[in-house]
Amino acid sequence: MSSSMIKVGQLDINYIVDGASTSSLGVFELTVPPGSNVPPPHSHSNNEECVYVLEGTLRYSVGSETRDLSVGQSMSTPKGVVHAFANPFTTTARALIMQAPDIGAQYFRDVAAVLNAGGPPDKAALVAVMKNYGLVLAAPK
Repeated sequence: MSSSMIKVGQLDINYIVDGASTSSLGVFELTVPPGSNVPPPHSHSNNEECVYVLEGTLRYSVGSETRDLSVGQSMSTPKGVVHAFANPFTTTARALIMQAPDIGAQYFRDVAAVLNAGGPPDKAALVAVMKNYGLVLAAPK
């Protein structure tokens, strides 16, 4: 399966294995420039997720634990647990993200269509896309 690059705001998502059609493992490379706007804390109703850092440092939170992951380090997110990521550092971070089962590249294309429409993002439309793929925004703290 060939990879496909999807630009979501400042983030680049390079899908390597799209497992959405087979409900199996999905793999994509996530590139996060310094200070990027990132998704709000959320959980996945149907998916487990693992992040493995390839380049730079990525701040990753799972539940109440936050770690600054450097090259070769990883964290896993069980289904239903709130997680988030950020790059508050000075260099670009790249990570391999694995999901089982996969939400699929189409999720990111749908988010990109909302975010890349111009003007302020339509938060209601973003929440609707997230909900459609089993993602749940975390309650504000």
